Amino acid sequence: MSAEAADREAATSSRPCTPPQTCWFEFLLEESLLEKHLRKPCPDPAPVQLIVQFLEQASKPSVNEQNQVQPPPDNKRNRILKLLALKVAAHLKWDLDILEKSLSVPVLNMLLNELLCISKVPPGTKHVDMDLATLPPTTAMAVLLYNRWAIRTIVQSSFPVKQAKPGPPQLSVMNQMQQEKELTENILKVLKEQAADSILVLEAALKLNKDLYVHTMRTLDLLAMEPGMVNGETESSTAGLKVKTEEMQCQIGSLSLHCTIDEKRLAGYCQACDVLVPSSDSTSQQLTPYSQVHICLRSGNYQEVIQIFIEDNLTLSLPVQFRQSVLRELFQKAQQGNEALDEICFKVCACNTVRDILEGRTISVQFNQLFLRPNKEKIDFLLEVCSRSINLEKASESLKGNMAAFLKNVCLGLEDLQYVFMISSHELFITLLKDEERKLLVDQMRKRSPRVNLCIKPVTSFYDIPASASVNIGQLEHQLILSVDPWRIRQILIELHGMTSERQFWTVSNKWEVPSVYSGVILGIKDNLTRDLVYILMAKGLHCSTVKDFSHAKQLFAACLELVTEFSPKLRQVMLNEMLLLDIHTHEAGTGQAGERPPSDLISRVRGYLEMRLPDIPLRQVIAEECVAFMLNWRESEYLTLQVPAFLLQSNPYVKLGQLLAATCKELPGPKESRRTAKDLWEVVVQICSVSSQHKRGNDGRVSLIKQRESTLGIMYRSELLSFIKKLREPLVLTIILSLFVKLHNVREDIVNDITAEHISIWPSSIPNLQSVDFEAVAITVKELVRYTLSINPNNHSWLIIQADIYFATNQYSAALHYYLQAGAVCSDFFNKAVPPDVYTDQVIKRMIKCCSLLNCHTQVAILCQFLREIDYKTAFKSLQEQNSHDAMDSYYDYIWDVTILEYLTYLHHKRGETDKRQIAIKAIGQTELNASNPEEVLQLAAQRRKKKFLQAMAKLYF
Repeated sequence: MSAEAADREAATSSRPCTPPQTCWFEFLLEESLLEKHLRKPCPDPAPVQLIVQFLEQASKPSVNEQNQVQPPPDNKRNRILKLLALKVAAHLKWDLDILEKSLSVPVLNMLLNELLCISKVPPGTKHVDMDLATLPPTTAMAVLLYNRWAIRTIVQSSFPVKQAKPGPPQLSVMNQMQQEKELTENILKVLKEQAADSILVLEAALKLNKDLYVHTMRTLDLLAMEPGMVNGETESSTAGLKVKTEEMQCQIGSLSLHCTIDEKRLAGYCQACDVLVPSSDSTSQQLTPYSQVHICLRSGNYQEVIQIFIEDNLTLSLPVQFRQSVLRELFQKAQQGNEALDEICFKVCACNTVRDILEGRTISVQFNQLFLRPNKEKIDFLLEVCSRSINLEKASESLKGNMAAFLKNVCLGLEDLQYVFMISSHELFITLLKDEERKLLVDQMRKRSPRVNLCIKPVTSFYDIPASASVNIGQLEHQLILSVDPWRIRQILIELHGMTSERQFWTVSNKWEVPSVYSGVILGIKDNLTRDLVYILMAKGLHCSTVKDFSHAKQLFAACLELVTEFSPKLRQVMLNEMLLLDIHTHEAGTGQAGERPPSDLISRVRGYLEMRLPDIPLRQVIAEECVAFMLNWRESEYLTLQVPAFLLQSNPYVKLGQLLAATCKELPGPKESRRTAKDLWEVVVQICSVSSQHKRGNDGRVSLIKQRESTLGIMYRSELLSFIKKLREPLVLTIILSLFVKLHNVREDIVNDITAEHISIWPSSIPNLQSVDFEAVAITVKELVRYTLSINPNNHSWLIIQADIYFATNQYSAALHYYLQAGAVCSDFFNKAVPPDVYTDQVIKRMIKCCSLLNCHTQVAILCQFLREIDYKTAFKSLQEQNSHDAMDSYYDYIWDVTILEYLTYLHHKRGETDKRQIAIKAIGQTELNASNPEEVLQLAAQRRKKKFLQAMAKLYF
């Protein structure tokens, strides 16, 4: 052995060994391993991780000999895995706080459904129809646990959740996350539909007067034994862990095994309830400060609110946010015309300000605004609040320092020496400041204002604010930020520029944003005041437009246009362009939503913008997008196809795209040979979705192929195309775009299940260079487009079919059925009319059949086989032979109209000795309207009636 090898071996042997993590399958091999593992101080994997692993393995689909995906088999291995997951949950004592924190909604839903199953809750039975008092104790407890989780989950889903910061995008991870999100949404939808029943179940539980029992690891083991070995123990009243009646009633609030109460949260709930519905025997002494404040606000007793706030400055029991919310409420009432509240607002604001300075926070802007015009009454009240808010005997030096600094700053902000002397001669001021500090302050005030009389000056106007008061600059800047009145903005800027010439006031707020193509021109204006005014007017106008405050946006833009017209033709055209965009947005958000066509002058202005050829005018790309989208949305096809100037097609990619879309829509009724523009549009989109490849030499000397997703091979980037499409609303245009991307998605070689769409035959059937197309990006785009189009019109049956096909292709069969059924429902008055055959084609029906089959709903499969133009007896008979069906089985027999299938069912049940089910089939076949000798019209009516009832039943199940 070499010296280096010996050193490595010695180093390896000296390292502490980390015990290997126990794999999930090891628990299948050794029965006692689970309990040993869970007894460890820090088991690895953790209990909740084991639950996920066990259920994940138990729910893995299988693949048959024909390479078809099959649902997880119900075999011994999977049953043991589900039991192991339940045993781990029992070890955690069914603590929902732990389970909800670590398990996703789909996993916890699967776990609790397994608990219901093993607790002998009949599948398909509504919990609200079950009598809890007559159920075995462990069964009743399982029902309560499930329904309490259901309500907790509904409540939790209503809270906003901060999204985790995403890592590098990986399609497989994104697909998995999207599938889990959709599965969670489907579960939540079902839970919300059953919420009323869950509440009734929990209310019924409160009336129980017997103890219940919850499953332990031992009772779960007993349930898993062969029949006859349990000796009735799990059915008795002593099996499992006892939950007393009182504890069970408390658990309706938490449903942890050991009921834990958060006293602070409970106190908060009591206070909130007391505010809404005060108890009749409550006295003012018993009420909390919260309740007292709310009662005073409701009754209009604002003076009492002030006294509570002053007292709270000593006790610090009310949160600062609550006090601020009270002040905001009072401000709102004052702004609505209640002038009597102006004085109350100042007093509450003064109380809050003193609280802030005592806790080391800065003085609020509101206080500076309200104290801008001081008078004797305001200063008297402020001194009273300061005196009552500090206990000088017990206060710390930092508190005294904060109060002293505040009083000094108030003095320095006052111009009238009489007000200064009111503060400096007050007992609190004398106590907190030494003689030398007081004298120095008064001397400073005298030197600063030598000509000020000791009498009270008349109240000055806003424009008489002295330029020397720096606090007033802050006040003006604050008003500048808040104001959307162009005249007021101009006045404030004039005032500010009169105070200082060194500041650039367009930088006051980092929220003021002007597009970079404009900022260079605006910031090049030499006059500082004009530059600030133009920049701020445009930034505020753009912001108002973004938040759909179109009236203020129009005022701001009009003022800016009037200003720049005097000195800059370039900026004048910029403002005209922005006002055009604003008018488009105003129409689209207003009468345009009701389908009212835009005025002719607006259409002419849009054409004028597209044809504009002024040199050196900065242009925003979004305006071109909006103009072309506007023309497409209002079906101005003649202009786009025949009248648009040739130079525009070369210079503006959005005009080119709009022209191709309009021409393709126009040529749709014609023969396939005449659809040349469809081919041109196809080639443009294929180029946009193509990737550019680059060869790169790595550190190891190998040459690798690098693909650039956002390439410049096309007339625009894919993200720009998607952004443009999301400005469209015209159904035919959206259908054409969606059809094109669906066809492009289907062209790839590894597609197993095609997606269907309208007009799909107009596109080329192949691409010369398949490797150049980024098909992953195409798949993402298709999903994005379907999501967007359905937000525009959720009742478009062809778009719904596309969404269903996407779910079908990604093995999300329940979601696929939801959209297939929804597509049929929207075009048949919820199945009260026949679904058009071009909606429920044979391909759609066959996909619905496959979805039901993979969901183990075999009776639904047999019924759907009747919907085909030629009934598929082979599939129907094969599905009826399945005995492990997850649907309503014989309850569906009333929906079968084909006598051959009913006769087969009669034979099948007779062969199995299932007398009751055979009688149901015989009853169905004996209905007179199914008699073969009936006229064809009667038979068709009978079939249509059963189709309607079946599809409505399916819709209730999957919607």
